[in-house]
Amino acid sequence: MVEAGMETSQSNEPCMSDTPVAAPSVTAGDAACDLVTVPTRQGLEAVDILRRGAGEAVGPVLHDDGCDTLGFLVPAGTAACWDVPGSTCTETNGQGLRLAPQPPVEGSDWLLPPGGADLATDPVVLRRALGEAARLIKAADSCR
Repeated sequence: MVEAGMETSQSNEPCMSDTPVAAPSVTAGDAACDLVTVPTRQGLEAVDILRRGAGEAVGPVLHDDGCDTLGFLVPAGTAACWDVPGSTCTETNGQGLRLAPQPPVEGSDWLLPPGGADLATDPVVLRRALGEAARLIKAADSCR
């Protein structure tokens, strides 16, 4: 789900505060976003956690046709500080990935399309949801 001209970040430097970052306040189709990619199982758990949370809305989410990964649209600039193990944040550098009705990456489709979701998922909230999802999956797998 990475397009040419994009850079990825897996920094180990924690540089995101617990203060939620506001999603871009522009109309769909005009907002450049970064993309956080995670394994499907963890991503689906995180979507459930975010949708159950009080006031913690989830933005558009992509899934690939092979069902291997989910991609959460987050505000542009998130990739510079993203450091969540097991995930990758792709920086679009203002090109390529935009909120539009059609999926921005060939071979993908919307799990949660733009318009039916917030403009972008707050990266701080997503970080917490991904952490909780990883803990739930680990606990479930240890019970087998």
